[in-house]
Amino acid sequence: MNEEVVKLWLRKADADLKIGKDEMQTDEPVTDMVCFHMQQCCEKYLKAFLIFNGREYPKVHNIELLIKLCADVDKDFEQLRDWGAGELTDYATTLRYSEEFYEPSVEETERAIALAERVRNFVREKMKKAGFDADR
Repeated sequence: MNEEVVKLWLRKADADLKIGKDEMQTDEPVTDMVCFHMQQCCEKYLKAFLIFNGREYPKVHNIELLIKLCADVDKDFEQLRDWGAGELTDYATTLRYSEEFYEPSVEETERAIALAERVRNFVREKMKKAGFDADR
């Protein structure tokens, strides 16, 4: 495991989270872009976990697939499905490449932020238990 590479992925994921949360503080948040950044945050955290464990990761935006790959390392990741984390995938694909424009509601966007934060905290805790301090 390359510790610096893992830390870089985590920093990039946290930047996605920050961008989205900051945008939500504006008078008219661009909710589709906030949701996109929440998907990116989740995707990067899952890929960082795979890198941390010496696993290859596919160059995809599919959160369900990434959860499955992480669950192959640690079965506890299966609970991310129960949380609905896989729903974030659409924000990187359908929302951005569809012919129909869709703007998530503020409530939906807040749910996406909560999911991204929950995945973030889950992955960081798993790494911490394995002896990795992401803040060092």
